Amino acid sequence: MSGAVRRTAEPLAFAGGAAIGALAAVLAVFVWGLAATVIGVRDNTMPLGLAALAGLVQGLAHVWLLGRGVGERRATGATWAAGLALFILISAGRPFGLPLTDWLWSAGGGVIALGAAARMIEAGLTGINLVRFSRIQAETLLIRALRGTGYAFFILSVTLPFYVMVVASLKKQADFITNPLDLSVDLTRIFSGLFASYGEVLVTFHFARYVGVSTLVSLLTVAITLIFAIPGAYAVSRLRFPGRALLSNSILLIYLFPAIVLVIPLYSVFSQIGLRDSLLGLLVVYPATTLPVSLYMLQGYFRTLPSELEEAGLIDGCSRVAVIWRITLPLSLPAVASVALYVFMIAWNEFLFAFMFLDTPAIFTLSRGLVSLNNSEVPRQFLMAGAVIVTVPVMALFLWMERFMVAGLTAGSVKG
Repeated sequence: MSGAVRRTAEPLAFAGGAAIGALAAVLAVFVWGLAATVIGVRDNTMPLGLAALAGLVQGLAHVWLLGRGVGERRATGATWAAGLALFILISAGRPFGLPLTDWLWSAGGGVIALGAAARMIEAGLTGINLVRFSRIQAETLLIRALRGTGYAFFILSVTLPFYVMVVASLKKQADFITNPLDLSVDLTRIFSGLFASYGEVLVTFHFARYVGVSTLVSLLTVAITLIFAIPGAYAVSRLRFPGRALLSNSILLIYLFPAIVLVIPLYSVFSQIGLRDSLLGLLVVYPATTLPVSLYMLQGYFRTLPSELEEAGLIDGCSRVAVIWRITLPLSLPAVASVALYVFMIAWNEFLFAFMFLDTPAIFTLSRGLVSLNNSEVPRQFLMAGAVIVTVPVMALFLWMERFMVAGLTAGSVKG
């Protein structure tokens, strides 16, 4: 903690600062080196050992300056300069193995990476008493380091594949043949066919129709599931009847069976009764697979609602259906919204049943239609464009409704 104390930080504080500095610098240099390879098409050395040494020095310097009473911002600036100088000096003026003339990815990379490392060191040491460094302080520092590393790993593992998918969808076929590893975007084509793949996929490969079919099937699946899940969950959580406890505890039993086990008998039965190769067949299977978890989520939420409100409605002359409609549902909107979003995402992304049951292209869902692009005669950028079309709508919907999703999932976890 950077106060007016003029004592030197304890040795354990220096060890902690060195460790978090080395980890932060390695992470920052790795991310920048990856960006140079993927975006800048630069074959760099990604000097992680040198980064660890520079970060270690940054961490030691930061702890020493804070222990001497220097302010956090001034300490961050000083450690940034020290780490950058060491990084460039030891690399003989070739950060990331690139000459300084390639100023953006070499010198610029060093400035950005070591600056990010200095900022991460500052964030990790904020609030830590370095002069009286105790076991609690060490545990706090360790948790912050692990949490930051986990966040970085999660973000990279999610964003990198999505970035590759989007960039590949914007390429021309000649670009793939010339340099398939070039994942940079030529923004000069923004008005001359940069998004041509999407128009081709939507029109020529009929993905506009697939979007409509998937939207219809997903919305109907949500509606059918909620129509049965709301009264079913209410009955399990509020009413008393024989077998109620058994029913409540066995709701999720269907998830003990893999979907592939159900496909073969369903395929045989649907073929015999004429439901195969029809959207009606999907509208039978999808609600059946989403209903159990919807019942489980809603009954947990309904139990958290005060039963006195419903009893007051019954005393005032409302029927049980009116109580559900006028009292229970308005109070349960976060849970209902989270269940609706969950069901929509499952129906939108479902592939196995759509692949097995649908044969007519006119009624393909998006996931089923995407398979038609996966052959040697279709350019790769069309497949990637189709994958983006499948992914982006449900991602945007999830981000927009995330607050309802979180509220609905957590509200039923504690009764009170």
